[in-house]
Amino acid sequence: MSVVEFDQQAIERAFAAQRANRVALKRRSADERIARLTALRAAIVARTDAIDRALNLDLRKPLAGARNNEIGSVLAEIDTACAELAVWMAPQRIEPSPHFAGNDTFIQYEPRGVVLLLGPWNFPFSLVFAPLVPIIAAGNACIVKPNEMQPHTSALTAQIIADVFPENEVACFEGGVPLAEALQDLPFDHVFFTGSPAIGKRVMAAAAKHLTSVTLELGGKCPAILDADYPLMDAAGKIVAARFNNAGQLCLSVDHVWVPRARRDELVAMLGAAVDKMFYVDGTFQKDRLARIVDARNFARVQGHVDEAVAHGATVAKGGATQMDDLTIEPTIVIDPPLDGGLMQNEIFGPVLPVIAYDDVDEIVDQVDRTGKPLAMYLFSHDQGFVDDILDRTSSGGVTVNHVLMHYAEHKLPFGGVNGSGMGRYKGIYGFHELSNARSIFVQKK
Repeated sequence: MSVVEFDQQAIERAFAAQRANRVALKRRSADERIARLTALRAAIVARTDAIDRALNLDLRKPLAGARNNEIGSVLAEIDTACAELAVWMAPQRIEPSPHFAGNDTFIQYEPRGVVLLLGPWNFPFSLVFAPLVPIIAAGNACIVKPNEMQPHTSALTAQIIADVFPENEVACFEGGVPLAEALQDLPFDHVFFTGSPAIGKRVMAAAAKHLTSVTLELGGKCPAILDADYPLMDAAGKIVAARFNNAGQLCLSVDHVWVPRARRDELVAMLGAAVDKMFYVDGTFQKDRLARIVDARNFARVQGHVDEAVAHGATVAKGGATQMDDLTIEPTIVIDPPLDGGLMQNEIFGPVLPVIAYDDVDEIVDQVDRTGKPLAMYLFSHDQGFVDDILDRTSSGGVTVNHVLMHYAEHKLPFGGVNGSGMGRYKGIYGFHELSNARSIFVQKK
């Protein structure tokens, strides 16, 4: 499939129509906004099989991954918003300070206005529609640009949006970098971007020309850290499931594992067994259970990091086989890569799991400090002192203790990064607040 070149006049027409419609959208009741979200839900459910096919064609996503990670997460966001929106929209009464007693003080959450939503390639369905839910719930208009690297999902996204929303509420335009640049020339009220830190910097710079606020959902090197006593089999299964989800092309994925030196070999064996159980049958790799790498450039990047690590003394304990013709890298476990090499300095974003032995927690803290605040950390310990020590000496967007990804799955917790891993929060009420302006109102009563 080829991406149709964008029409500049069509973009400007949609943008003008949405700006003209801002007051009407702002005045919509909770029931009216819920009706739009309900229609979106129905459109997604009706196309479940088509979404599965598109994701498989674009990334070879297994059916279970598409249903749970892409479709299910969006439906959960819609259901939460529909159940809670009336409460979220209600004025938040504030008890005035003693000096202003007797007056009315409250916060009214109003829409930001017209939002630009730029989607990523790794979860091209859910990471467009999950942010779109709070955008609509908060009463905004939106122009959506799906990622051009996944053309089947992009086309289906455009179809769903066109079927559910009039252009003056939500419009979708397909295209590549020139389209993204043209859109960012317009004075949007807010930009919501999911992608790499490098592109995030460019999005933020473009938004700065208009003093437009931004939500940036980026990434980073998310570590899993095991203490001396945590059950290794439990940790290994959870880590493998997170690391190789979508072939490691997941911003929240476990990027690498730290384990006490005395337990390293035992953990590596258990990780290998978990990989065998998940991706092999009678010793034969099951390609259809693992997504492909997105393109040849990223394939070469990931393979290059592994080759560099091995050249500097690291050991491949599992996997390592590659198939360039269909962009497949088998799940790979690398022992003790150099900390100053590409594998440990850059977000891997591929099906490679480094395992690093440590003697002192200071080593971990120093490495986290050098590589930047990650989007997530995964701590495996029943020792609260161990957990608290790491939390006190590091910073990250979120943390899950004794499991993986759960702080993202819980819709009552805010999700987002910090500094290089992102800015802004969404999911549940936090997404509603992120896509709203908290307007302070004081009413003099005497």
